[in-house]
Amino acid sequence: MQANNVKDISKFWVAGVNYKKTDAGTRGLFAIQNDQYEELLKKSLACGLNEVFVLSTCNRTEIYGFAESSSQLINLLCAQTAGNKEAFLETAYIKNGNEAIEHLFSVSAGLDSQILGDYEIIGQIKAAAKFARSHGCLDVFLERLINTVLQSSKAIKNQTKLSGGTVSVSFAAIQYIRENIKAVADKKILLLGTGKIGKSTCKNLVHYLKTKKITLINRTAEKAIELADELSLNCAPYDDLQMQVAQSDIILVATDAAEPTILASFLEGQNSKLVIDLSIPHNVESAVHHLPNIRLVNVDELSKLKDETLARRESEVPKAKAIIEEHILEFMDWYEMRKHVPVLKAIKTKLKEIHNSPLFIHLYNNTAHTEEKIQRVINGMAYKMKGQNQKGCHYIEAINEFIATGTN
Repeated sequence: MQANNVKDISKFWVAGVNYKKTDAGTRGLFAIQNDQYEELLKKSLACGLNEVFVLSTCNRTEIYGFAESSSQLINLLCAQTAGNKEAFLETAYIKNGNEAIEHLFSVSAGLDSQILGDYEIIGQIKAAAKFARSHGCLDVFLERLINTVLQSSKAIKNQTKLSGGTVSVSFAAIQYIRENIKAVADKKILLLGTGKIGKSTCKNLVHYLKTKKITLINRTAEKAIELADELSLNCAPYDDLQMQVAQSDIILVATDAAEPTILASFLEGQNSKLVIDLSIPHNVESAVHHLPNIRLVNVDELSKLKDETLARRESEVPKAKAIIEEHILEFMDWYEMRKHVPVLKAIKTKLKEIHNSPLFIHLYNNTAHTEEKIQRVINGMAYKMKGQNQKGCHYIEAINEFIATGTN
């Protein structure tokens, strides 16, 4: 990390697409998987951009970072996705500086989620930041920003009811099943994918539908076996996927494959089935929509569900925004102080030079508690510089103050 590198906040950008202007299919074109993310970060560093991270969820794909222009970030993103730059720009939003910072805080709180207050987003931000950090793409600014964002999100979670109740994309799937499928307890359910979303969905199925007639399949079998053992469910090998699809009444797909994992051929000629695709990009072949007896539902349709929980969350929005404002002010205070670090370091160096000079020693003959005295002067200068932009005056003032304390 370059701890002394003070960034120009006007060069901080976010560019993204989300559910507000795009459907799930379009968002899928710009979804980023880990291998693509890794390549993007490598190219970012090669271009001299060392503070970049990507947030890719079912609701959005956004790239954040420092650059001379948003085009640099957009080019990095689109070079790794199925979508092109022209298609991205048709529906993209681009923000920079303070507006980009405010956007990240809003996203982290669930204020910008397809389902208001969806708290799953904070785990996705943590994962995105961790991945960027492990590849050398988080420096001092983004580290501090993300930490403050996480603190803000936690405060909103603890001090408001914005994320209260049980509304998320995974829970919306359970709501949909309860409202549209009769005698759920008698139905055979197949869950494909036991990652974070799949695991959450599975636990909701067991808890709210009161059923154990669930079979788990995951490409990495160990994950499915572990979850099945924990919840006393069945699991099957990935090679049995087509057979399990044929035997199930409800199929939930929570995989993150680049290509569909549930093909139309798996469902042709089958009896009535409900297929819920929680994946971005879609992991159920689009042709399934046209098959008789098959009802296919995706994340956009699930997110339209409304209930009393969402109504209560709406009333908590002003409280959440007030908490965000407090944390943004805290972050900006830190940022303003960071801008003064080079001057404060220069002052500290000069004071040490003065103290060690023969003339100072001869005149004052006082070397006791030198470091403490210097730090006291520096702290005073930092406090004054926070409210005034007179670096040169403070420089001279600090020297005068230190000399004045020489006989004390």
